[in-house]
Amino acid sequence: MKEVEVRRLFAANLLCVFSVVLTAVVPAFLWDGFTVLGTHLAWLCICSVCVGTVNVILHLVLKPNRSKRSSLAHKISRFLKCCIYFFMSCLVFHAIIVLYGAPLLGSVTETFLFSVLLSTFTTLQCLCMLGPNIQAWIRVFSKHGAMSIWESSLQITTVCSILGAWFGAFPIPLDWDRPWQVWPISCSFGATFGYVAGLIIAPLWIHWNRKQLTYKSR
Repeated sequence: MKEVEVRRLFAANLLCVFSVVLTAVVPAFLWDGFTVLGTHLAWLCICSVCVGTVNVILHLVLKPNRSKRSSLAHKISRFLKCCIYFFMSCLVFHAIIVLYGAPLLGSVTETFLFSVLLSTFTTLQCLCMLGPNIQAWIRVFSKHGAMSIWESSLQITTVCSILGAWFGAFPIPLDWDRPWQVWPISCSFGATFGYVAGLIIAPLWIHWNRKQLTYKSR
């Protein structure tokens, strides 16, 4: 494992963390009355767009998984499939969140925007790294399935994001009457903190365990 590759991963993850921080700071200077709590739905949209854009740009620049050159038609088809997969991911997350107790009809917009945020933290990374290839997704998230440090980082950030969203739901039913207990604020905060934690933990864990990590060639 090359130390340079670990540093590239760490730098890329720090940029993603920085993009999350900017979504909470920059809009406040451009939009009077903007707060992450008070205008939470707007923040969900801004965070999803910014984080998604940064992830796509980093993938295009760093190209962690170099693939063979393909025709323009193949690239267009791949892009359309990725868009369909992302939208389907939003719908699946929306359905799962409702099954776990979110309001079915009362907060459709809030639930869907939260599912978009969760898809941005998880599915979009898979699409950037692996493309619309379900078999590759299954391989990466199986035991010892990662074939590079980028895929190991993908495992960690995805799991941390989902766990963060799950833990974020715990305070909602408590009788504290806090503004951040309104659906889906605590869950989106949990997912965001989990995503950021995963981005920081992943390269550190890979660095500390680099001697034990062995990746099989494709």
